[in-house]
Amino acid sequence: MPSNVEIKAVLRDLPYLTQRAKELSGSDGTVIRQQDTFFKVPAGRLKLRDLQDGTGQLIFYERPDTEGPKLSNYSITPTNDPQGLVKVLTDALGQVGQVKKERRLYMVGQTRVHVDSVEGLGDFMELEVVMKEQQSRDEGVTIANQLMLDLGVKEEDLID
Repeated sequence: MPSNVEIKAVLRDLPYLTQRAKELSGSDGTVIRQQDTFFKVPAGRLKLRDLQDGTGQLIFYERPDTEGPKLSNYSITPTNDPQGLVKVLTDALGQVGQVKKERRLYMVGQTRVHVDSVEGLGDFMELEVVMKEQQSRDEGVTIANQLMLDLGVKEEDLID
């Protein structure tokens, strides 16, 4: 199963972090509008990501609920009928909730830097160090921690 090391944080200074992400990635980023629907499952998390363009992704992942860098194992499959799949999965499993956001994605090396404006919740940042086959969790944590510093994210802003 593929994995990544993740860090999530509340954004206190959106303009500063966005500018740093642009500088570090050498790009203006890519805007992604999405709605994530989470379903009741006995273990891990299951969500359907509707990319608001007629496509989506069904994503299963396992990740501890802790602050700071954490290893996440995941499986993803694409769909061309996200709304139909949401209905079937809701009927079969029940929903936990939905999150609608506008995401700006920046690539910094092997790390996906997400700057998210979440409807009703505010602004957040997420780092996903996409692990290479032979990389250790510790290597991913080191990369995530350094990028967190480079972006000016403080430990008190981390969320689980």
